[in-house]
Amino acid sequence: MIRSRIADAPASAGKVEKIVREHDGTVQSLLRAIALLEILAEDDEGYRLVDLAARAGLSTSTTHRLLTTLEQKQFVQFSRDSSLWFVGVRCFSIGSAFARRRNFATLALPLMRRLRDTTGETVNLGLLDQSDVVFLTQVESRELMRAITRPGGRSPLPCTAMGQALLSAMSEQEIAEILKRHGLPRRTPNSIARPTLLHQALTAARMHGYAVDDEENAVGLRCVAAVIFDEFRRPYA
Repeated sequence: MIRSRIADAPASAGKVEKIVREHDGTVQSLLRAIALLEILAEDDEGYRLVDLAARAGLSTSTTHRLLTTLEQKQFVQFSRDSSLWFVGVRCFSIGSAFARRRNFATLALPLMRRLRDTTGETVNLGLLDQSDVVFLTQVESRELMRAITRPGGRSPLPCTAMGQALLSAMSEQEIAEILKRHGLPRRTPNSIARPTLLHQALTAARMHGYAVDDEENAVGLRCVAAVIFDEFRRPYA
């Protein structure tokens, strides 16, 4: 627990308030705490309190109060040496419980290794999470030059081959709703910028059975992906 008093910093429009506005009628303090966890999960190097508050668009006193509450339950941890906040071990425990629920990664790993050995390339497994794909696990290429993706990292659906494969299995209404709420984020100059271009990419993915991104999520990186359906024939991973 941090004992020093921390002065308020002016709150700007940030990620937390956007989430709160989108979920009117819910418990705002809970939404703010969850959003802080999402921000912390984006960066392994941690956040200073003032930087995290600015990123979230909250005052430092509100951010500190939420963090200390989360720290008591080990959802976050504070390094007194560096004065940085990090995701805590409790988040890993809960995330692991989700993965165990379907034993998904364990079932997929032998197939991923076989695909890696056949192609010589890195193989990723990602899960659909609303408008994003969340990277669950990876089997790395044995080549010296290879792409490494952090488990738990996330990317917008339109920017990745995995995301486009998932979108290609959705209805036009579902796709339109995602674009209405989240637009077409740009990760690189090659990221799809117009709905007509996304429609063309998804049409091609349906025709071929796989999607391709050409440096649309990271410069110098090209990916191929196919969708995995759940037991109800809904796109899952």
